[in-house]
Amino acid sequence: MTDVTMTEIWCAQAWLGGAGLSAEVLIEIDNAGIVMAITPGVKPSAHAHRLTGWVLPGFVNNHSHAFHRGIRGRTHSGSASFWEWREQMYALATALTPETYAALARATYAEMVESGYTRVSEFHYLHHDRGGVSYADPNEMSHALAQAAVHSGIGLTLLDTLYLGSAPGVGAEGVQMRFSDGNVDRWIERNAAPLKHDSVCRGLAVHSVRAVTPTDIESASFIAQQRNVPLHAHVSEQPRENEECFAAYGRSPTQVFADAGALDADFTAVHATHLSSVDIQLLSSSHVCLCPTTEAELADGIGPAGLLRDAGSGLSLGSDSQAIIDPFAEMQRIEWDQRLATGRRGTFSGPDLARIGTRDGITVGSPADLVEIDPHSRRLAGASAESLSGLVFAASGADIKTVYVTGVEKVRDGRHVDIDVTAELSAALATVWGDLS
Repeated sequence: MTDVTMTEIWCAQAWLGGAGLSAEVLIEIDNAGIVMAITPGVKPSAHAHRLTGWVLPGFVNNHSHAFHRGIRGRTHSGSASFWEWREQMYALATALTPETYAALARATYAEMVESGYTRVSEFHYLHHDRGGVSYADPNEMSHALAQAAVHSGIGLTLLDTLYLGSAPGVGAEGVQMRFSDGNVDRWIERNAAPLKHDSVCRGLAVHSVRAVTPTDIESASFIAQQRNVPLHAHVSEQPRENEECFAAYGRSPTQVFADAGALDADFTAVHATHLSSVDIQLLSSSHVCLCPTTEAELADGIGPAGLLRDAGSGLSLGSDSQAIIDPFAEMQRIEWDQRLATGRRGTFSGPDLARIGTRDGITVGSPADLVEIDPHSRRLAGASAESLSGLVFAASGADIKTVYVTGVEKVRDGRHVDIDVTAELSAALATVWGDLS
């Protein structure tokens, strides 16, 4: 019989759902890191861990390209478009090795944890060595990401991504050879192999209609459904993507995915920025991941977040290009962009945004992913725990005091307990860019 030892965390204020925070909440956690009981309105016991700030569930980063962290601060000059930005990103992708990628991803994931993210979905397409040559272990880059997640403490869903071409009807070229398995069957065979870390969740992704044909999307969708894993894809991020898709297939990207049988409850369309009313209805039973700071940084446009929500799509958020790693910045931007696009305030309330970024409060049966926010931050002066909106719209990732991931403390007093994030980021970036010089 297994001995279950409960850990008690007492929160002065915690979000259990609704419009505001509840006072004096005792959370009991089993030795697997699962919340077993929640009791509000009680005093702490002598052995309880005490969180005196405002406590939310951990944030979920549903779309990440970890290696993009390497170009933050290097791509902001000039007036270039998304497509010129992509060439700068490709230059970084050229240089990475399994060792340098592991170091960069470890520091990037640790930065996410310090900012309040406790889970990340990694949209992973950097599979092979230069020229598309397979490593001795074809999943060496996947293992590097899994190792990085384990060391940083973040929960990882690895979305192994199918990428076969540079545009409809055009094969992979240049650095894209590192992304491509050559054909869908080789991709299926490679990503069926086990990872070295069994704590990592598995999923699949299709890069986009630019990189994969409708027939291959149909194959990827079938495999995802057969394995009962999520399937993600970039969808309508750029007008040019839509134009090329219509020219090649006579349909929008969303319609291509629909016709391939991909649009179910386990499908997530990433960005979904340039949609028609037909596209919005097609996505009504699927999920959409918004990446508003990246979409703004790359001049992608403002997506129809309110219309998608009203149609029934489940919404989540992602840091994507790592231009900013801050869940509060992403949540705030969702609403602010809708205000700019519609001329109306209040499409999304603070509780709405908190549900998009986390879940509907801390709940029994969920992993004990907890984030404590410092109510004494200068940004939160004047905010009240009675209104979640005040917290969501005023706070930033810099206000995070404590983070627990599956009941294990990973951030204390605003700093990762195992990793000096600034030092490791600086070292990893110096190595990568040194390799390019």
